[in-house]
This record gives sequence, C-alpha cells and structure tokens, in this order.
Amino acid sequence: MATSQEPQKTAASGMTTQPRRHTRRGGPGGTARLALALSAGKLAGSTGRLLRVGGGTSFPGIVARRIDPGVLRKVVGASPARKIVVCGSNGKTTTCRMLTAVARSAGKRVTQNRTGSNLLPGVTAVAVNGASLFGRLDADVLVFEIDEATIRHAVPEIEPDVVIVNNIFRDQLDRYGELYAVAGALEQMINSLPPEATVILNGDDPLVASFAPEAKAKRLYFGMRTDDVGTQVPEHAADTIRCVRCQHDLVYAKAYISHLGAYQCPNCGYARPPLDIAVTHAQLDPIGPSHIELETPAGLLAFDLALPGLHNVYNAAATVGGALAMGLDPTAIPDAMATLRPAFGRLETIQAGDKHIVLAFVKNPISYNTTLRTILQRPGRKHVLSAHSNALTDGEDFAWLWDIELEELAPQLASLVTSGTKAEELAMRFKYAGVPEEMIQVVPERQAALDTALAQVEPGGTLYILSGYTPLHELRRVMVQRGWVPPFWEE
Repeated sequence: MATSQEPQKTAASGMTTQPRRHTRRGGPGGTARLALALSAGKLAGSTGRLLRVGGGTSFPGIVARRIDPGVLRKVVGASPARKIVVCGSNGKTTTCRMLTAVARSAGKRVTQNRTGSNLLPGVTAVAVNGASLFGRLDADVLVFEIDEATIRHAVPEIEPDVVIVNNIFRDQLDRYGELYAVAGALEQMINSLPPEATVILNGDDPLVASFAPEAKAKRLYFGMRTDDVGTQVPEHAADTIRCVRCQHDLVYAKAYISHLGAYQCPNCGYARPPLDIAVTHAQLDPIGPSHIELETPAGLLAFDLALPGLHNVYNAAATVGGALAMGLDPTAIPDAMATLRPAFGRLETIQAGDKHIVLAFVKNPISYNTTLRTILQRPGRKHVLSAHSNALTDGEDFAWLWDIELEELAPQLASLVTSGTKAEELAMRFKYAGVPEEMIQVVPERQAALDTALAQVEPGGTLYILSGYTPLHELRRVMVQRGWVPPFWEE
C-alpha cells in the first residue's frame, strides 16, 4: 500500500486519492499511559471472552478510555492505514462487511468493528483489540461503523479518509430526535472534513443528497437508475417526501425504498443530483444471489450479490463508491460480493436440528417493511416469531409498529408467536392487521417463545424471527448454548 504523501491515481478507476497526513499522537513507543490503557483494555476483552460474557466488542474501549481518553485518537492517528467511516440509519453493518470483503479480496489487511458495536466504546475497541501494546495497528484499511448519535464525537478522533452516509430514516425518535436533528449532526460532520477526504452520499435520499453543499471534501453520489424495480409513488411510511429547501411535495419518477428514488421538486427545482455510482440493472432473487450492474467512474461493473433484498443493492452501491474512493482495485469487487455471508441477524440462516431459522433484525418501519417484502417473496406459508422489547438500546417509543405493513404478512402466516416486553402490544398490532386471535400465541419469555415457535414448524421448515436489538441477542444466546451457532464475535 502506498505511504507516500504524493497524490495516488488508480489505473483502474482514474480517481485520484490523496493520502492523509497522519500525526503521531502517542503511537509506537508512546506514553506509558497509552500502553497501560491498551493492556488493560485487551485484558478486559480477553477476560470477557474467557468467561463467555461478551466478545470484547465494547468493554475494552470503555476500560481503555477510562485510563486514556485519547486512546482512539492516538492509535488511529499513528496508523498509515486508510480509514473509512460508515453511518446512517440502516445498512451500516452490512456495508462495512462488504467493504471489508472487497479490501481483503484486494489483498489488504483490514481491521473493523465487525460485530456492529458502533458507539464510541465499540469504535475505540477496534483500536484497542487491533493494536500492539505500543499502539501499532497492523492494518492497511480501517473500517468503522458509527452510530448517528456518536458521529460528531468519533470522526474528529478518527480523521477518516472516506465517509459513507447510507440513508436517514425515522429511527428511535426518543433517542435521536426527528430526522432533521440527525441530519444536522451529519451535515456538521461533513463540513468538518478536509479537502483531501471524500464523502459518499446516497443521492436517492433527498435529505442526504442535500448535505453540506459548501463542504471542502470531495463527494460522490450513489443510487439507482433502473426500471427493473421500484414503484411510481413512495410507500405510506416514507419519511422525507417534501423538498428540503421549500417543503413542497416532491414528485417521483421512481421510488425504490421508502423516500429513496428519482425525485424532483416542481416548485423550486431541487432534484436528485447526477449519480456517480448508478445501479442500472437489478435482477433480484428472494433467496439470492441477485445480479446487479452499475455505472461507475471506473467503468461498467457487473456482479452477483450473495445477499438478497433491494436494500442490499443500495449497500453494494455504497460499497463500490467507498472502494473506489479508497483506491481499491475494482476487479476485487465481484468475487467479494459473490461470496458474502449475511452479518449477524441480517437475514441470517441458522440450522436448528432438522429445522431452519432465519434471524432478521428489524428496528424501524423501513427496515421492517423492507425485510418483510424480501421474506414474503419466498414460497410457502410463514412461521413467525416476532420479538420486541423497550430496553434503552431498543428505544422506548413503539408507535412505529403501526407503520409496519403487517397486513401483507397476515395472509401468509402459518403460525405466530409474539415475545419480549412488548409481546402484548405486538399481539394487538397483529390482530388489527387481520391475524385471527386464536393464531397468536403470546410468550414474553424469550427461550420459551423460541421453543413454542419452533414446535409449530414442520421438519425441514423455516421459522422467521423478526426481532429488535435486545431480544435478538437474547434469542441468539439461547442458540449459542444449544450449539446451533457460535458466539457472534467468533464468526
């Protein structure tokens, strides 16, 4: 990997990448405080893994930052590795997994917070777990998934070369606030980036595409430009359907997911920007692979995508933009995309004896509806376990349950179990969606709910688990104890 401070141009893409100047802040041979922070963090992580109480995904960062609050800045600042940050409401974990696969396919050494621990302690744990006791990171590429509420704190410490903003959807309003509060924090972050950085924005998202027009950083827009998929109008749960400039209703030539699409304001003329990375063909398969073709600054690109769903086509387009901006060889992309495995809880298939489980993390109306549509394209009636809780990490406001298109699922249900601290509310929502009351089994305790749901599934059949964050971890912990899956940090 080039470490010269001269601009580098990749022959394949023709894109110029400007290596960032890295300031050594307690790097190799640094302070005793840094060494103590790193050793204590590593010990905390290894102890947690030994006792099987965690995978060291965030606790090492908590411990290390208590000893040296500047540990992330010092370790990452001393590294010559290229750094990429992924943020947005949906798709962060999968996009990071795609980027890591592409970088490794291109022969690069990669360090990332691959388990999706994306608050500041989890981001710091990447540096703690990956660095030597002297603060040296043995990596060519650092991939960081970062929570929207954490972005303003993490980016100044990381000083990324590339930032990807996937989308902004309504998500945990009691934690993040409304869309424009999240947008303000992201726009402020983009404005802080230096000229040599690149920001990759979803041009199909009217709010994201409008970010920081005066920012110094270079920008690339990704999105869809195809008639293979999509509708003429956004779905009813769409969030940003008014012009970000004049608040007039937007007109869509094509809507792909929620408010993502080809839009224009008939009042002031605001419209989707020209796309640098455009999906021109998408042949989707509900199980996978899907075949997609893109126009990029490096030329035409076509590959099979192992992960199903239109949302993953967007994730793939963002990944292509990020890979090109990082100077990675685009010829490494097809093999990486064709062999991807789903991230933890992202339509993850698990063998449970003579039955199958598809584990799906759903946390807001758009992620739920998009996942539902992918599942409903699969043949047969569906056995479903729906689990949600109102722990702090899940968000306490569940009014969004009424924006889920459960009416589309009801006719295909073979059995239904609801669980979690919101089990009763889920049951009521399914009842109003048209599910017969006698079909709904309410089992709040998670292990008992899993057993009850699996008992309804015929040998060789599939149980679909649609779950929020806390029940997802609780249910998967049961599966680990039964030997069906390894702990997620070991995958």
